[in-house]
Amino acid sequence: MANVSTTRKPNFEVSPQFINRWSPRSFLEKEIPENVLFSLFEAARWAPSASNNQPWRFIIARTKEDLEKFHSFIMPGNLVWCEKAPVLAVIASQKSTERGPNAWHAFDAGTAWGHLALEAHAKGLVTHAMGGFEKEKAREVLNVRDDIEIHAVIAIGYQGEKEILPENLQEREQPSDRRPLKELLFEGTFDNI
Repeated sequence: MANVSTTRKPNFEVSPQFINRWSPRSFLEKEIPENVLFSLFEAARWAPSASNNQPWRFIIARTKEDLEKFHSFIMPGNLVWCEKAPVLAVIASQKSTERGPNAWHAFDAGTAWGHLALEAHAKGLVTHAMGGFEKEKAREVLNVRDDIEIHAVIAIGYQGEKEILPENLQEREQPSDRRPLKELLFEGTFDNI
């Protein structure tokens, strides 16, 4: 397994959960106990939400039949590694409320995904969110209404060894670093770098 401490060095002290969580591509074909799996969605359930609208929605696949449906809309470059994941989830969000459009639906869904990813890490699981899928085909296959925006597909499972990946992905199977804080944080006004 990759050594996070050699590739990730925070500039300021933070909880190790933020440094140690990353998005591997190597998954074991090992079932996740239901109470562990559903705890991830329970964590997402408690994410903060604008006006408490809680617009995020998840569609999961964990049976052979449902996983095959998800595989039908995932791009080949992602399918080559994510087909071993025992659970796939689509994260989507409701674009409006009874009061009208919800400008914060995607922001809130992203927060729910972050909660899910951190809870997965705390439970000894790994997650990898991907945008490489056909959104309209996913909408059709999963019967998703037009007022719901589909954001990503998430692979969930136990981390496998990088050697089970195709050779071209093995070299990428390591935690990535992040931009320095000075490139992300501005005080008083935005400074174009």
